[in-house]
Amino acid sequence: MTALIPNLWTFVGLTLVLGGAGAFVTGRAMAQTWRSAALALAAMAPLTLAVRFLHYALFQEPSDAARFALCFALLTGFALAGYRLARAAQMRRQYPWL
Repeated sequence: MTALIPNLWTFVGLTLVLGGAGAFVTGRAMAQTWRSAALALAAMAPLTLAVRFLHYALFQEPSDAARFALCFALLTGFALAGYRLARAAQMRRQYPWL
């Protein structure tokens, strides 16, 4: 495929579906427990390491800084989306007059 994404289906399956779902629920859990968004960002580093390890262990894909950065950026986006949606629902429920 490309130098950054060798196989599109493994990237979609592992990074976007499994990693994205994990990142989304992590962001949602951080918001539901009234933690800051910075903790959701910090939680993405170990999740990114786990996803990149699965790419390496299961599909023999190389693991370098460029792939890690791409995966981290995507998972951070999913986490912040989950955080924002959960926090907005909390604010609507708790402060209906705003």
